[in-house]
Amino acid sequence: MLRSWRLGSLFGIDVYVHSTFLLLPLLVVLTSEAMGVGTILFLLALLAAVFGCVVLHELGHALMARRFGIRTVDITLYPIGGVARLERMTERPSEELWIALAGPAVNVAIAALLTPLVLAGAFLAPLVLGSASPLGGKVWALGVDFLFTLLWANIVLVLFNLLPAFPMDGGRVLRALLALRMGTVRATTIAVGVGRGLILAGLILSLVFAPSFLASNPMLLLLAVFVFLVGQHELLAIRQREAARQAEATLPVVPFLADPAQDFRVEPGFSGITWDQRRGVGIQWHNGRPIGTFLFPSE
Repeated sequence: MLRSWRLGSLFGIDVYVHSTFLLLPLLVVLTSEAMGVGTILFLLALLAAVFGCVVLHELGHALMARRFGIRTVDITLYPIGGVARLERMTERPSEELWIALAGPAVNVAIAALLTPLVLAGAFLAPLVLGSASPLGGKVWALGVDFLFTLLWANIVLVLFNLLPAFPMDGGRVLRALLALRMGTVRATTIAVGVGRGLILAGLILSLVFAPSFLASNPMLLLLAVFVFLVGQHELLAIRQREAARQAEATLPVVPFLADPAQDFRVEPGFSGITWDQRRGVGIQWHNGRPIGTFLFPSE
């Protein structure tokens, strides 16, 4: 079974790297082998910096969720990006909107910090290259290239994550905006449909106009599969939750036949419905206390 390794903790949130992440540096080494050791080390350092920005991106989601009382279990890095695993999803569209936007906002902030450094490096380059030793000039040029590439990587992360392909950030923004005017189930259905359409259109266009690009970037195909499967899974979960709520709302309330707390034990703090087979009724619990019994409608 594939495992993850703990890298450390940020703001009390454990950060892990999944074992499949090792495919990325391996891919960098294999595709850059002919370019020399210097280029490979440069690309590996750039990969580490980009995924450092990905961790900060996920931390933005996590800290915004914490502001709304939602704990983040952990953050895990995968080859296709990072995932902040929240203990629960908010049911308020306004909160989901802020949580979804917090991640890209971090990358915008990083890009804003890098921009003056890149401009200063480029502006001072002629002076440095003219007065420094050949080695010092080469190091300066590499540093400017590194910061410039990292700047563009953060811009791409913002634009890519804001694509309205649920469950990516842009898809969650779309779902939250729709949910402000319609039910969560309908909003999720539309957001998932838009995401599927974008993924399908992207794959078709890539196959028609740039098949070599798709073949040389298998992570894009993995990302498409991830978007499709996770979006479908969350849509099914929301539909099941809504169906359970509607069923619970239609159950007729009847007086207690007896004291359920005396002969029907539940875990402390339990909220939900249990079934009393002997009496043939459902028992509604809230925080470990029985609050009503229900007769389930017959077929």
